[in-house]
Amino acid sequence: MTIIRLAAGLLLLPQAFGLVAASTEFGTTENLGFFQGSVEDATQNLAAPLLRRIQSNGGAPDPATLYPSYTLSVPIDHFHNESKYEPHSNGSFNLRYWFDDRFYKEGGPVIVLSGGETSGQGRLPFLQKGIVAILAEATNGLGVILEHRYYGASYVTDDLSTENLRFLTTDQALADTAYFAQNVVFPGYEDVNLTSPNTPWVAYGGSYAGAFVAILRKLYPDIFWGAISSSGVTAAVVDFWEYYEAARLFAPEGCAPATQKVTHVVDNLLLGGDRDDILQLKTVFGLGNVTRDVHFASAIRGGIAGLQSVNWDPAVNSPAFALYCGNMTSTEVLYPATNELKDSIKSILVTGGYKDEIDALTLTMQNYIGYVNLTRVSTCRGRPQDSCFGGRTDFSTDNLNQVWRLWQYQVCTEWGYFQTGSGVPDNQLPMISRLIDYNFTSTTCREAFNIFDQPKVENINKHGGFRFSFPRVAIIDGEADPWRAATPHKIGLQYPESTISEPRMIIGGGAVHHWDENGIFKNETTCQLPPHPVKKAQSFIVEFVKPWLEEWEIQH
Repeated sequence: MTIIRLAAGLLLLPQAFGLVAASTEFGTTENLGFFQGSVEDATQNLAAPLLRRIQSNGGAPDPATLYPSYTLSVPIDHFHNESKYEPHSNGSFNLRYWFDDRFYKEGGPVIVLSGGETSGQGRLPFLQKGIVAILAEATNGLGVILEHRYYGASYVTDDLSTENLRFLTTDQALADTAYFAQNVVFPGYEDVNLTSPNTPWVAYGGSYAGAFVAILRKLYPDIFWGAISSSGVTAAVVDFWEYYEAARLFAPEGCAPATQKVTHVVDNLLLGGDRDDILQLKTVFGLGNVTRDVHFASAIRGGIAGLQSVNWDPAVNSPAFALYCGNMTSTEVLYPATNELKDSIKSILVTGGYKDEIDALTLTMQNYIGYVNLTRVSTCRGRPQDSCFGGRTDFSTDNLNQVWRLWQYQVCTEWGYFQTGSGVPDNQLPMISRLIDYNFTSTTCREAFNIFDQPKVENINKHGGFRFSFPRVAIIDGEADPWRAATPHKIGLQYPESTISEPRMIIGGGAVHHWDENGIFKNETTCQLPPHPVKKAQSFIVEFVKPWLEEWEIQH
């Protein structure tokens, strides 16, 4: 049995999920557009019964019903002097928020969590039992979740056409947050002035929201007393090939080299083989009817991206990465049906330049092919393969239900992060095919928004990028986070020592994406949960926020 031991004492058995060797039929694949984490969807669905058992906590109220939502009317356009927002708007929209006052005592701060690039409702667990609850309890504070304009129910315009998305910029959303802090009146606290600067406001965010709150503190220092940037991607990057570096460096033993070798075989055929060789390659994966080589390369790439979804919190952890690496490192044939493909696989390995490793890699390729069929090919039977995997074709629909357009628009205009294989240095084997380049990954920009220029990452990087630094901005990152490569803690960079004014921490124990944000109820706490590195990080955050607030008291 293949056993995958990840950080923080999490023991994951791929076979236990009923996923390995669960499918022997080779069919077609599903249409998941350009989403690189698509394998997670397939494995998450298959593992749903187990996850429901892990998550169940019958005594816990649903945060969506526990916390009513409220709104504040906010200007649509804060910058009438900037031409990119023309035609300007004098209108307003309702910015949604939630708050929790169970820990609040007079004189306490407001702890606001930025909702980032998703519905704010999805952030409510952090108000109930995560980092907002932890900080609010420690400081007698009032906890707030603030939704980002356009996301969730914070509708700015009647539709999501490219013209109407012109107000979806980081600067406009930052100005919303500043306006909110200066104008909100929390229901039940009409006689208490909790606005800034009368009350200290400390902002927290993870990932995009982590960069967001760091910039927020820098642009509006008189409104926000401090900010905690967890996995904050303060550096916007166009070609973000380094996204896969964390998997290369921190995946379970053997997983990354196996991924690199099979990817190299695939690339040697796709980039250097004849059409017969390429057809044989596609056919052995069950994808012989995928016309474009880059679509085939994209169809088989997803498993290694599952690292981002590994989490210490059982309620949100995904088994996708464990499943993938369990397949890639198994010493057994997990899919007996692939034994019939051994001769074709050996031929492919010889043509692909790996004759000397043919015995070991034949097994790896068998399990990789079986894995791709389990997670991708078998999910789309009965449809033409090009229609299943040829990428999104309907770019014209732009009603409010097309929420995929939101972050994609921000990616295309300001943030980048196109995850490629082509950008990997020539002296290093990539984790995904080199056919996956900027031109391919930015297709949506051209087709959906008619954007042909590269994103203006300078709009973000002018605030500091990899060198971001500002008083009372904390930089917290997970050591094995794929997004660490877009933060001030990028591997290879030198960074200053942590201070109370500018705290810094890299969470160890294999921590991934803003692990400090999650929490569990006190009656769920064990010696293993939260894992020690997470407990240490959350205590560290409390330890520097308290002196920040003491400094505020002295100055006010």
